[in-house]
Amino acid sequence: MKVESFEHYQRESRKTWNLVHTDHPIVYPTLGLANEAGEVAGKVKKLFRDKGGQIGEIDREALKQELGDVLWYLAQIATELGLSLQEIAEANLDKLFSRLERGQIKGEGDNR
Repeated sequence: MKVESFEHYQRESRKTWNLVHTDHPIVYPTLGLANEAGEVAGKVKKLFRDKGGQIGEIDREALKQELGDVLWYLAQIATELGLSLQEIAEANLDKLFSRLERGQIKGEGDNR
């Protein structure tokens, strides 16, 4: 479809939109997790853009603070799902070592 203007795009794209009600306790921490992960990524990007990838103590501390925020949101999601961080960590290592043993550590897809 040819887009005549952004107004046209906005009008046409709205036809594919539906309001999704998110009155569920997992929504806020999931959005927070994505936001904080983005802040980590932004700080890392700037380390390479501005400092040639050199991580100083101030940078390390700033990343530690952001990673703490990521951990907080992750813990809230886990709690809402009735999962412990311990069982998530154990399941993740089981998955990773299974992939390693099968020579599937690289590649794509959840079920490799």
